[in-house]
Amino acid sequence: MLLNLASVDPAASFVTPLDAAVLGLVEGITEYLPISSTGHLIIASALMGLDSPQEQKAAVDAFNIVIQGGAILAVLGLFRQRVLQMILGVLGRDRAGLKLAINIIVAFLPAAVLGVLLDDWIDAHLFYAGPVLGALLLGGVFMIGIDRWKIRPQRENSELVTGRDIAEMTWIDALVIGLLQCVAMWPGTSRSMMTISGGVLVGLKPRQAAEFSFLLGLPTLGGACVYKLAKDVTGDGPHMFEVIGPLPMIVGIVVATLSAAVAVKLLVGFLTRHGLTVFGIYRILLCAVLGALWWTGAVNISPDATPRPPAAEAQP
Repeated sequence: MLLNLASVDPAASFVTPLDAAVLGLVEGITEYLPISSTGHLIIASALMGLDSPQEQKAAVDAFNIVIQGGAILAVLGLFRQRVLQMILGVLGRDRAGLKLAINIIVAFLPAAVLGVLLDDWIDAHLFYAGPVLGALLLGGVFMIGIDRWKIRPQRENSELVTGRDIAEMTWIDALVIGLLQCVAMWPGTSRSMMTISGGVLVGLKPRQAAEFSFLLGLPTLGGACVYKLAKDVTGDGPHMFEVIGPLPMIVGIVVATLSAAVAVKLLVGFLTRHGLTVFGIYRILLCAVLGALWWTGAVNISPDATPRPPAAEAQP
């Protein structure tokens, strides 16, 4: 299907600029926090009535991936010196920048390969209530465990503070983080949770683990945006530009950029002072809220637009 913006009728769009701004805000705040942007976008889309009919839900699901471009722009702006360092490294003018660029590529490759191979399978088998809620719950427990084991002792006793900087990472460290990032393909897991935790597990300081996670998000989220956009535009049925319209998409990306920039700045300082336990507890509470909304039929957690029947109508 060819993309023809001239044929789009903005008045026919199901998604208003205000809807797009809300989704952009949710995406921007949650993308780099280890709390699952998927879970929050499911709730937000449902509460705004955007998860049905099927054509609209499919377009909104694709839109929720594409507005990750705003999160990419935020990291490019905040970490422009690191990005410039990597560019100079690739050009042979900065040895440390070249090493960082190689580590980012090594960490990105597992998700780049598996993401393309497993995308349809994940949508068909994991994008349901049980897997999503399970990922939220187990992720919360996992983060509390990592915090108590690796981060909290250092925070409470300055003599125990250890950890390496990004410049001291090896390609094996990067590969471990990249493999853990693949776990986040499971909806509800959180890419940030797996990459930040992975950084801490291989010996990075929490602040450095967060920074590497942000930088790794550039190719990972960028690749996901391009792949999802191409898949949506060339697939059967109306594409997101026809269903949503260009104006809401621009608004969503702009809002996602601004909110992601704020979230990234706050997260780095918060990790240093408080660790991951708060996020783990929040994930467990989010699991309970999302589970209750699904059980009552208020939200739909599936790749189709068939909502779960209310609890009173459910079969025993």
